Amino acid sequence: MQLTDIKTAYFLGIGGIGMSALARYMHSKGILVSGYDKTKTPLTELLEQEGIPIHYEPNPSSISSAIDVVVYTPAVPSDFAEWEAIEKLKIQTVKRSAMLSIVVNSLPLIAVAGTHGKTTVSAMIAHCFEYIHQPFLGFVGGVLGKYNTNVFVHRNAKWAVAEADEYDRSFLALRPFISVINAIDADHLDIYGSATALQDSFSEFAAQTSPQGQLLVCSDIDRSKLTLPQNHILFGIDTSEGYSANNVRIENGKFVFDISLNDSKLFNSLPIPIAGRHNVRNAVAAFAALHLAGFDPKQIAEALQTYPGVKRRLELIAKSKNIVYFDDYAHHPTEIEALLETIRSLYPEKTITGIFQPHLFSRTRDFGVDFARVLSKFDIPIVSDIYPAREKAIAGIDAQWLLNQIDNEQKQYIAFENIGKIDVANMNGVLLTIGAGDIDNHIETLKNRILSL
Repeated sequence: MQLTDIKTAYFLGIGGIGMSALARYMHSKGILVSGYDKTKTPLTELLEQEGIPIHYEPNPSSISSAIDVVVYTPAVPSDFAEWEAIEKLKIQTVKRSAMLSIVVNSLPLIAVAGTHGKTTVSAMIAHCFEYIHQPFLGFVGGVLGKYNTNVFVHRNAKWAVAEADEYDRSFLALRPFISVINAIDADHLDIYGSATALQDSFSEFAAQTSPQGQLLVCSDIDRSKLTLPQNHILFGIDTSEGYSANNVRIENGKFVFDISLNDSKLFNSLPIPIAGRHNVRNAVAAFAALHLAGFDPKQIAEALQTYPGVKRRLELIAKSKNIVYFDDYAHHPTEIEALLETIRSLYPEKTITGIFQPHLFSRTRDFGVDFARVLSKFDIPIVSDIYPAREKAIAGIDAQWLLNQIDNEQKQYIAFENIGKIDVANMNGVLLTIGAGDIDNHIETLKNRILSL
């Protein structure tokens, strides 16, 4: 299938971050785009404002023979009410990953993979392309604050950058010129079944990097778990091989570091506007990818210093006399631990309250011990109801099950609908809302209440 063959496209699950980016891209190309999603969100409302019709209840009568292609996400269940009408009309169906590959594989592609950090790294690269005025196509797994979008479309694009999602092995549809593997921690075990199967999939992704290009691999990864091609190079913190951030420190509230390649200095004292050692590592990955693409180190460094951040990635929401409130998308134990370490480094004397909405019953079950271990480190850990996403409930796995494993006398449960009503008037320190579900629906309420104190 070619994009030029498509006049009308229908998206099942259009509110997903990757789906919405593709929908926006096709809409920008003059294709008539519409879609379904089960939940109205600020992102779907934005799509509607941009002229893309969306409905929120299954409506088989909305499916017509005028639709050239249905783009779908694997999160849409097989018994979804509109599938029968789609099959009856013999409309061509294409997975999101396959449609993304049609768009980006024709250009030199920088594909960013990893169980953590891929959204931030791909967003940093997209921002740098914008700053450098390099025409490109960009598909990012989050909304960049300054641009208020997750897709970038330039005429005469010379590069593409895309987040390479390991869920459902979607990233295997991509053919990168430069690729990044940021982390391979066990995740999506509902799909892969085992950590080994997940690692094998990353090895397949690595093998798809062009022999003329380069694969960047985080030095923290146990490379014995992967099969890597010859054209790979490392990146990380305080590593003597590959791209490295050295002399990492905090100056005036910002993380600052030097960057080198094989012990040869490329840039001194690079401050980045987002906090955390994990974000230093993310910045090194973005710097390395752009340097390998041929861009000047000074130009890249200047661009990274102006990185605007992604919504829901350590996003500062509100600050009052007594409370500093951040929101973060973290939904894996490793991500929550990195988040907590970052906040502790910035606010070592403050009480840290974390409200966590677990994402998926299966992930909560599979990593319950690790979630409990990390959440126990908060001064006040609060657990809310599990966001089911694509899943049905699993007997015995709920917020109370997780809460019971947390070793902290200050632990609490809060019903999801009551998150916005939490007692901020008597709170002191740092407040975090954490999770990949719909906990962000409470952000505005909490923000307004904190700012009114």
